[in-house]
Amino acid sequence: MRQVLLIAVTMTAFAANSILNRLAVDSGAIEPGLFAVVRVAAGAAMLVLLVLIQKKHLSFSCLKRWGGAGSLALYMIGFSLAYRALDAGAGALILFGATQITMFTIACFLPSPPSGRQLTGAGIAFLGLCWVLWPGEMSAVPLSGAVLMLAAGVGWGIYSVIGRTESEALPATAANFCLALPFTAAVPLVLGEPLTASGTGLLLAVISGAITSGLGYALWYRILPTLTGGTAATVMLSVPIIALAAGAVLLGETPNSTLILGSMVVIGGIAFAVRPAKT
Repeated sequence: MRQVLLIAVTMTAFAANSILNRLAVDSGAIEPGLFAVVRVAAGAAMLVLLVLIQKKHLSFSCLKRWGGAGSLALYMIGFSLAYRALDAGAGALILFGATQITMFTIACFLPSPPSGRQLTGAGIAFLGLCWVLWPGEMSAVPLSGAVLMLAAGVGWGIYSVIGRTESEALPATAANFCLALPFTAAVPLVLGEPLTASGTGLLLAVISGAITSGLGYALWYRILPTLTGGTAATVMLSVPIIALAAGAVLLGETPNSTLILGSMVVIGGIAFAVRPAKT
């Protein structure tokens, strides 16, 4: 039960990032590139502070650390830039589809590949997600935005796979954020994006970085070693459903029958995938 609660808290934190991004960027309170930079910087500051308080050690030199930082930067950059061209539904569908495929593909080459139950449950959950988020005209999805979000999904999938091998979640996440910051900060400068933001936009970016990203990702790294790759990939399909439900409550968006029924399919698929097989 404790693990289920931790997973629920983590997925809610991930969904909150989507809500905070929409509140900040869609309203014009901050540019998407700057939002990503502030988000990573705030996350790094929060995590390093906690590491120092706990007197733990930060390691930046191992190959795994650079892999985690690089995949995190790929996710942050792709996510921020893709939403300049994609709507929320198409973006979430591509992001979590790419994440799931990446994690399942890597898991197939590991000592404990996904079981038939996990693959079936993941397939059911992904079909439910497609039902909820499928754009009205797929041909209208901009190629540039789709490629960027695909890259973000691959980055997040690799980041999560690496997290399953981490023994110290907090220092590992802190180091990842620190190393990812220069790469993330370079993007708006290279693209010549205006570095403009209101106080509200900056505040939302800091909350997203320090709390729902920094602490949320550290919690994710803590949970990942206890999950199989297939289970980890499948439970993340709940994130866009949580985000849509939160949007209905916080942003005044009205849920329709498709959202309700599709969400039931997603939850049912996840439950089927994570339920232990009978022996």
